[in-house]
Amino acid sequence: METQQRIRAQIENNDIVLYMKGTPQFPQCGFSSRAVQILKACGVGQFLAVNVLTDPEIREGIKTYSNWPTIPQLYVRGEFIGGSDIMLELYNSGELQQKIAAQ
Repeated sequence: METQQRIRAQIENNDIVLYMKGTPQFPQCGFSSRAVQILKACGVGQFLAVNVLTDPEIREGIKTYSNWPTIPQLYVRGEFIGGSDIMLELYNSGELQQKIAAQ
């Protein structure tokens, strides 16, 4: 349960959290790279990036937490948004920018 508490704290204490493979500077998969690029295109300068490759407990725990089987996973103000495909759809429709801009 400790892993779930760590995940909950990360999500609750940061406006934007991206669970990804690698880092924003060095993404380790194409989907994580796309997710970072979408956030940058939305004007997001700072966000918590959690590299699941360095923490196997988080890597598996986030899938349980969200009930979503793949990584990357984006959270905006505690709301689970989805992976890079959903991020791209929401970005193209303008919805992602609205969610990020909402206070």
